[in-house]
Amino acid sequence: MQYSSTRNNSLSVSSAQAIASGISSEGGLFVPKEIPHITAEFIESLVPMTYIERARAVLSLYLTDYTKEELDEYTEGAYGTGFSSADVAPTVSVGGGLNILELWHGPTCAFKDMALQLLPYLLTGAAKRVSGGKETVILVATSGDTGKAALEGFKDVAGTRILVFYPEDGVSPMQKLQMTTQKGGNVGVCAIYGNFDDAQTGVKRIFTDPAVKAKLDENNMAFSSANSINWGRLVPQIVYYFSAYADMIKQDIIKNGDRINFTVPTGNFGNILAAYYAREMGLPVNRLICASNANNVLTEFLTTGHYNRCRPFHTTVSPSMDILISSNLERLLYHLSGNDSDEINRLYASLAKTGEFTVSADILEKIKSLFSADFCDDTETKQTIHTVFEKYNYLCDTHTAVGVGVYEKYAAATGDAAPCVIDSTASPYKFAKAVLEAVGAGKELPPDEFSMVDELEKMTGTAAPKQLKELKNAEVRFRKTVRTDEMEAAVYSLLGIK
Repeated sequence: MQYSSTRNNSLSVSSAQAIASGISSEGGLFVPKEIPHITAEFIESLVPMTYIERARAVLSLYLTDYTKEELDEYTEGAYGTGFSSADVAPTVSVGGGLNILELWHGPTCAFKDMALQLLPYLLTGAAKRVSGGKETVILVATSGDTGKAALEGFKDVAGTRILVFYPEDGVSPMQKLQMTTQKGGNVGVCAIYGNFDDAQTGVKRIFTDPAVKAKLDENNMAFSSANSINWGRLVPQIVYYFSAYADMIKQDIIKNGDRINFTVPTGNFGNILAAYYAREMGLPVNRLICASNANNVLTEFLTTGHYNRCRPFHTTVSPSMDILISSNLERLLYHLSGNDSDEINRLYASLAKTGEFTVSADILEKIKSLFSADFCDDTETKQTIHTVFEKYNYLCDTHTAVGVGVYEKYAAATGDAAPCVIDSTASPYKFAKAVLEAVGAGKELPPDEFSMVDELEKMTGTAAPKQLKELKNAEVRFRKTVRTDEMEAAVYSLLGIK
């Protein structure tokens, strides 16, 4: 299996090279040159397997330069401990035809753990092959969940450092505490004045700056990424779509070969792109339903073909989706354009210059054949949390509720009765204030975050994850906030480079 770049289709690198680099030198994203195809027998073989076994089976199709022994070790290390569910990512039928894929049973209580518990293994394995002994510097922009999951995954991993930038006012209090109290001798965290798009743009700029690369070379260091621009972040996410389908067979909800839909709350497009790869591999998927919050740039694009980031930015109760520049969309457009890197360069030059682009009629037709899209604002999101809890005694976080709300709109508009799996991306206790407001419907809120957690437990009869409750007495280690033009200097400072 070889990988090319969305902006240079003549490039050909191994999966280890793609993962170690994180992003291609010209700014493109690594993509597989060919998407592997699976059979009905392959899917049937997954049904009796554990999640770890399913992960090995799917990953081996993409990571062909890693040995079987390495993948055995890595998947066991990633998923063998640290998850509160023995099933790792269980698919739960909660009632009313709602099938919820719970992706938040990992150590940081968010779906990013599904990839970021594995990525350190993949990256250190890749570095042994291609880095020439350099220390790997992981640079991360986060809208909340990626930061903590990456910090936890790379904490004290030999041969690595990890630096995380997050928007000062763009994450929940619990997400902020998770990052600023992070333990580990190789970690650094810094807030920025601005939103996630500002953080993401700053990180990509630093990544592709030859002067910064030269400075790291002088200090025997090399950048890589833990954001979903890194193929090593994306490929583990493909696994859980196969796992959910196998669970649906196991639970007698579907038979092998039946087509289902997936509804995915997404901001940076990585989570739903993984579902697209699963579909292209041959998983029987009909519609991919993209769920956005009030920052509905993806809804508009997937229905019109026009991408326009020049719009009001909304700070919402689902902050991990507060994104206007969806990086992974570039990978989808590359595939749908017939691997035309010239077209991708044209589109993204326009985005950089004008803030917008429009795809061809042919690409739009392909998009519409695959995707449906809608969005929920904060009022609808909270109403969905309230309704789902009242009807099914199931507590959603604010992002999952966006997914449920959009799926219900889709089903009402289309009459599509095909079974649907909805991604649940985080524990509701990471967003206790908004969830408590939704469930309590007008009741006075307690005065602080941890009192809200206690009240939510009491009101709903559910248990908050231990690792979140323990943050109450954790020491805050990182307090710095910088402007976006100070991010490069912050990197040097965090690395101890002059």
